[in-house]
Amino acid sequence: MKVLLCEDIQKLGWLGDIVEVSEGYARNCLLPQGLAKPATEASIRAIAEEKAKRAELRKLEGKRREEAAKAVEGAEAVLAAKANEQGHLFGSVTARQIAANLRSQGFEVADEIVHLPEHIKEVGTHAVTLQFHEGVTATVNVVVVPEQQSEQEADDS
Repeated sequence: MKVLLCEDIQKLGWLGDIVEVSEGYARNCLLPQGLAKPATEASIRAIAEEKAKRAELRKLEGKRREEAAKAVEGAEAVLAAKANEQGHLFGSVTARQIAANLRSQGFEVADEIVHLPEHIKEVGTHAVTLQFHEGVTATVNVVVVPEQQSEQEADDS
């Protein structure tokens, strides 16, 4: 069944696109939730202006993401974490911690764009990829240093 999308739907299409979906998906999900309409000439004309506006917004958002990726490329996030003498962390460094550190440096980085290849559980320098959008990535270095013990804890040992 051909439907006209009234909203952007991930992995299906953008507002104003005419897509082919199964009748069950259209009847049970898309049409009742107002996410799509049957593809008729009248509905296509009615949504054309909104489609153009959304396309322009997507274009501007893409440029903003590219600029943010260029700005953060090669940046360094230094994080302190509790570690033993061998450099193994008690826990791990999270994507949220990395994003917060980069934001504190003035970069536009959301938590969900930080992609860790594996959990960071060692002291040292680690390369981390930031995926701003499909095809728009940046690489930053995360330097994990052992957290300094307070003087009282050192005296107790």
